[in-house]
Amino acid sequence: MLPEVGAWLRGRTSSSDDWSLAWLLEAKGDMTVSVVLPARDEEETVGEIVTAIRRDLMEAAPLVDELVVIDSRSVDDTAARAARAGARVVAQDEILPDLKPLDGKGEALWKSLAVTSGDLLVFIDADLREFRTSFVTGLLGPLFDDPDVVYVKGCYDRPLQNVQSGGGRVTELVARPLLNLHWPLLAGFVQPLAGEYAGRRSVLERVPFVTGYGVELGLLIDLLDLAGLDALAQVDLGRRVHSHQSTEALGGMAAQILQTSWFRLERQNKMISLHTPSTRLAQFRRGPDGASGSEGSGGHHATVRDVAVAERPPMITVPGYRSRSAG
Repeated sequence: MLPEVGAWLRGRTSSSDDWSLAWLLEAKGDMTVSVVLPARDEEETVGEIVTAIRRDLMEAAPLVDELVVIDSRSVDDTAARAARAGARVVAQDEILPDLKPLDGKGEALWKSLAVTSGDLLVFIDADLREFRTSFVTGLLGPLFDDPDVVYVKGCYDRPLQNVQSGGGRVTELVARPLLNLHWPLLAGFVQPLAGEYAGRRSVLERVPFVTGYGVELGLLIDLLDLAGLDALAQVDLGRRVHSHQSTEALGGMAAQILQTSWFRLERQNKMISLHTPSTRLAQFRRGPDGASGSEGSGGHHATVRDVAVAERPPMITVPGYRSRSAG
């Protein structure tokens, strides 16, 4: 690890316990805070998260000014449960309707900039179980404390079955090796793909958003390029419990993360590309009773899907967008 990363770890890593609600309320001043939950088919958890934020951080204490759920084409009761719990729910495809709609979590996050007004935005995944409002307060602490900090990433333990830190398989097998190889200044981030993070609107609206699962890696790399390592921070949020994806689904995420890194290596002149990477991912499943499918070998059936990565430009460049940022 680079010496400057060790220094960054000591100076820019804190714990959610370091930032009390009383201190945050005093430090907030005139800053406004928007909390955004991107959600697709999260009816089991989204209501509890919204309820906790409204109860603890809006009604009991005026820390959060706006709570928005971006419904990403849910086919279950996600939107209704979020609205009943007290969130403002906006359908992803109704935001900036003149643009061709794209798919993916990053699309929902990018579009949230156009329908929120806070100086600071806090993004929280909607599938969290055992949610605590210290996730929100912890992420806000470094932003309130130091105006030079523009982006704060959450880190935590991610239990998988009986293993306390067994989650985060794509992080350990794909994202962390990529960052250490090509962006070693980012090697100090414990959870580079964490879905819980916060940033200043003035900066978030000036970077592109990958529309798929590469959004977190892309933001981290682009914000390092834009603002420098010392403008980034991380906060230990303790323990994060959520539903885990299948290995097949994780393969698709990994493919999008690899493509996201590829395009940034090109953009930053860190490599010369001699071909265009394929956007097709072939994966295999055992057929029923061991039978072979139409594409397969023996009892394995091949499924091929498109894992292409799309990207939205910095929001500040979108015609009709009016920045609500003071800085």
